Amino acid sequence: MKLFARVTLLLLLLYSIPSIGQQKYTLSGTITQANSNETLIGVTIAIPELKTGATTNEYGFYSITLPKGSYKLEVSYLGFKEIKKNIILNKNQKINFQLIEAAEQLQEVIVTENKEKLNIRKPQMSVNTLKVETIKKIPVILGEADIIKSILLLPGVTNAGEGASGFNVRGGSVDQNLILLDEATIFNSSHLFGFFSVFNPDAIKDIKLYKGGIPARYGGRVSSVLDIFQKEGNSKEVKVNGGLGLVASRLLVEGPIIKDKAAFLIGGRGSYAHLFLPLFDLDNTAYFYDLNTKLNYKINERNNLYLSGYFGRDVFGISESFVNTYGNSVGNFRWNHLFSDKLFSNLSLIYSDYYYGLKLDFVGFNWNSGIQNFNIKYDLKHYLNDNLQVNYGINNIYYQFNPGKIEPSNAESGIIEEQLTQKYANEFAAYIDIEHNITKSLSLQYGVRLSIFNRLGQNELNTYLNEQPVSFNPTLLIYQEATPIETTNPGRKGSIADFTNLEPRIGLAYSFKNSSSIKASYTRLSQYLHLLSNTSSPTPLDVWTPSGPYIKPQLLDQFAIGYFKNIKEQKYSLESEVFYKKTKNRIDYIDGANLIANNAIERVILNGEARSYGAEFLFRKNEGKLTGWLAYTLSKSEQRTPARKPISNTELPSLETGINFGEWYNTPYDKTHDISLYASYDWNKKWSFNTNMVFQTGQPTNYPIGQFEFQGLTVPYYGLRNKERLPNYHRIDLSATLKPQRINKKMKTEWVFSIYNLYNRRNATSINFSRNSETGTNEAVRTSIFGIVPAITYNFKF
Repeated sequence: MKLFARVTLLLLLLYSIPSIGQQKYTLSGTITQANSNETLIGVTIAIPELKTGATTNEYGFYSITLPKGSYKLEVSYLGFKEIKKNIILNKNQKINFQLIEAAEQLQEVIVTENKEKLNIRKPQMSVNTLKVETIKKIPVILGEADIIKSILLLPGVTNAGEGASGFNVRGGSVDQNLILLDEATIFNSSHLFGFFSVFNPDAIKDIKLYKGGIPARYGGRVSSVLDIFQKEGNSKEVKVNGGLGLVASRLLVEGPIIKDKAAFLIGGRGSYAHLFLPLFDLDNTAYFYDLNTKLNYKINERNNLYLSGYFGRDVFGISESFVNTYGNSVGNFRWNHLFSDKLFSNLSLIYSDYYYGLKLDFVGFNWNSGIQNFNIKYDLKHYLNDNLQVNYGINNIYYQFNPGKIEPSNAESGIIEEQLTQKYANEFAAYIDIEHNITKSLSLQYGVRLSIFNRLGQNELNTYLNEQPVSFNPTLLIYQEATPIETTNPGRKGSIADFTNLEPRIGLAYSFKNSSSIKASYTRLSQYLHLLSNTSSPTPLDVWTPSGPYIKPQLLDQFAIGYFKNIKEQKYSLESEVFYKKTKNRIDYIDGANLIANNAIERVILNGEARSYGAEFLFRKNEGKLTGWLAYTLSKSEQRTPARKPISNTELPSLETGINFGEWYNTPYDKTHDISLYASYDWNKKWSFNTNMVFQTGQPTNYPIGQFEFQGLTVPYYGLRNKERLPNYHRIDLSATLKPQRINKKMKTEWVFSIYNLYNRRNATSINFSRNSETGTNEAVRTSIFGIVPAITYNFKF
């Protein structure tokens, strides 16, 4: 905290020194959409005479300090009519702009600015932005536009295959991604076990994925940040849009509460394919539903209030004897305050909850688990001048972990109610992040985050001999659960472990003639939460656990360097990066680890390390009837858990073997080659066509390396971890969009026809080995989820 205060004070002192030379003034304001008053993120405000400019922040605010004089402003944003305005800057001025959708003014639009285009000068690297309009075009399974499925087409982003939850970034695991919806943490991003994501595209305004060079305002995960903002609601008129699909439908309504001052947004989705199961004499259920809400109120020019929320549930059941329910609930109350034309603040009060429940009538009990957090954060953006912006703030998160509670479902079940030991923690952070244009060619972004994690007291805590909850059996050469020597009750007061980490971040960009640049970054990150899962794709049953006496926080160091180029006046762009990541204290599991309903999870966990490295390439075509991109990633992702050091100070060597004999082995999400092609072609005003092509190296897995006979049974045995691979994964998807002639000016409709997996490739989700009942020999059995899947969706807007 002392370092944070000193740096802030120094910057403010420097700013307070009167500038020498030409007098300067500040131009600031908010940019919104004309027909809705929705704030716009990433709008460009350019001053061609000075070859400088600014962009709006995530709340639509901009600020730029310029020398006294007359200028021509150019305000541009994808899909909106450009504004050109002459101003005389002889005092501080506040100018708000309202952009008009270009499609409402012109019969034919030539897009000259694209939010997805590459910013050569900005030092931020390893970041991908997708427009919601692009996401809605990308062909996906069952025809439902999907944010998570769309980012899988970007370099460095993969998942464990069809039907897999979440996503992996640069060789990291799913739990290493921080997913934010209006600043609230989403702990499970999937519906129906990975077939859909929890994000309704109609309710989303902005999406940004940070793979590296992560700004200091983010923390808590070591792989990536997916930052998603919902729309704020139309404060001018009521608008309705939605879609009808084969398995799910959606509807969103937004409009004014007080015109030009307050607005609401409410949207819902639901699936209904399970309603047709009785036609096939199936008494099963599998469906999801979710709800997005948002209210905003403009108090005055300097103060705005927002209240947003999300609620979603998945239900999977087999008759009435087995019912699985899980989902997220989040809420955020936000206050934006403008202290001056150079100082913008945001105060957020955030609640997030992930719930998992099981109803098991056939065995007579119910199971509930989950994680809750309460977060208060205060962020400030200080626009000191046109070359220096300082972001700083604090946040505090309180966590409550419920690893599981068993309750009898009826009096005759004989089950005794049991609550696994609940865990509690608090995470505090303070940060400062500086964006600094040194010269017209050299830009820097540098900062530091101080994180303090406190594992709070709990009702039961095991202690072990030599503080090792895992023991090693030198006779069998295996790790085993150690027996506690004592179980204490620390109580809720006080703490049982605490960790403090300083996380520096730095990025730089050196540009050449405004068409190309070299960028480099270093990022240090800490992660104090761990998802307990020993499967390649996490399931809703997996639970989160905090760092503590026996589980250390993950610490990452990532280096990246890249070359970036705009070609033919930004009609094309090339992004290329190489990266290296090393993670300390990556958890690993002993062989045969049982993670479900384990009240002493530390007895099956060892602390190891992980590393990943590779090269990414992204070539985009940004303009014309044909647009899209080609992405290629060449990478390696490994982890290892070597033998622990001897407990005593003697020079005797350790008898332990480590996991996998202490050797590096492939993580379940290692993909040597990953190629993605996306193309969109606007044939005419009515028809447009889109396609994906995906190729990935097969996922690491284990195959038997031999077998032996035991009491008449043939038993296979396996070798080192993840030594083999599934067959390579590939497919092609197509979609066609028809926009019929409008019945009236207000209503827009479209039909989307799609084919997933055009050539019916049976990609392997897993390969299992079992004994053939007829021949008596062991054989490999491939499991595939999808072949070719056609779909049709009807979208409307009025």
